[in-house]
Amino acid sequence: MAANVTVIKGGRLIDGNGGEVVKNPVIVIKGKKIQAVGPASKVKVPKGAEVINVPKATLMPGMMDLHIHLCMFNNLTFNNYRVAQWEITPQLQQLYALFHAQLCLEMGFTTLRDLGFITPWGLVTEEMCAVRDAINNGVMAGPRLVIGAFAVGTGSHLDLILPRAAIRPPGTTADGADALRGLARKNLLTGCDWIKTCASGGGGTDKEEPTVRNHTQEELDAVVDEAHAVEHFASIHCFTPDAHRMALKAGADTIEHMVFHDDDSIARIVDAQVPVTPTLAHRTDHAIDIRREIGTAEFILVKMKRIQPDCFNTFQVMYESGVKIAMGTDMGYEPGFGTNAYELEIYTDLGMKPMDAIMTATKNAAEALHMEDEIGTLEKGKLADIVVVDGDPLKNIKILQDRKKLQMVFKEGQLMVDRRPGKDVRVIQKDYLDWKIADK
Repeated sequence: MAANVTVIKGGRLIDGNGGEVVKNPVIVIKGKKIQAVGPASKVKVPKGAEVINVPKATLMPGMMDLHIHLCMFNNLTFNNYRVAQWEITPQLQQLYALFHAQLCLEMGFTTLRDLGFITPWGLVTEEMCAVRDAINNGVMAGPRLVIGAFAVGTGSHLDLILPRAAIRPPGTTADGADALRGLARKNLLTGCDWIKTCASGGGGTDKEEPTVRNHTQEELDAVVDEAHAVEHFASIHCFTPDAHRMALKAGADTIEHMVFHDDDSIARIVDAQVPVTPTLAHRTDHAIDIRREIGTAEFILVKMKRIQPDCFNTFQVMYESGVKIAMGTDMGYEPGFGTNAYELEIYTDLGMKPMDAIMTATKNAAEALHMEDEIGTLEKGKLADIVVVDGDPLKNIKILQDRKKLQMVFKEGQLMVDRRPGKDVRVIQKDYLDWKIADK
């Protein structure tokens, strides 16, 4: 008997590498890892293995969202984020962060990079590291979490997530290279995996222009250097070409957002091959409508709409120029957690090939995380993060947003979701949307 061995037989295989689709694939899972993968004619099924037959399904890698804010007050669980930020304690919001992560896992997102949050009580680094560790220790079910933490200055874009009049607890922000080094070190001591900082203003916050500078070059250099000093990584929020240049000079490991560009900044990013996360789901009319419904100030909505064409254009230019793109949604207040694959639909609507879009959420994302030896593609020896899709996402990428079409989700060889007829394996025991909105 083949102990602890599961075999999946499907209709087609998208392995994440961008090559030809394999017909009639077989994946052999032993424990947490893939033991063998390939066409049925070349893969031997171990005797006694549990065999799962899904002859019409596509087998593909677990997807990843590399720019997400799980601790934000999302429209699926809160009615008005501007009220909730004062009513909900960090301890309760930590549990919602876990719930938000589980919503994503149920839709095939087996890895998420959370890029921090700020509250009236300060940063949430401790809370988010605890969610990650609880999942890793098997206390709670959830996706693989990579935790980022803010190291930003007074009045920066990420500081303005809070109202201007809010009191900031000590240690929430810092100013000057030495103080920012200290804040980065504090977050790293707490246990975060990445540090996040800002080079420019942003879109969905208080009355700041996206084009303003947030930090000096010396400050950015210090933050990134501290992350690298302990063999961790740093991402930098960038809206402008000057911000791109500053981030690259500082040695950023990823650049966050696609908004404005010039020929020089594009050429530099391509030359450096630093991954960029587009975060376009946050830029759509759909997102703006949700923000209006959950209490966003009108001047923010106007700003979001004003920069929208630049975001879409910059994505197209970056894609055509050969920028390495790693999928990220900037999901926080909107859209709803679990709808992450909506980002891929936007990419294809803007001209990206469906296979390339899927790679942004698989191989490219794994490389951006420096985890390509473990995840991102379906290959022998890698962790068995697998999504079983009823249909072909290369023909209709929208099916990755359809709960019924996402038949099965495996994380590290463990079956987390099974929606096949007669099956009911799930991470969240409540029926979808059958939960109380916290601030109603």
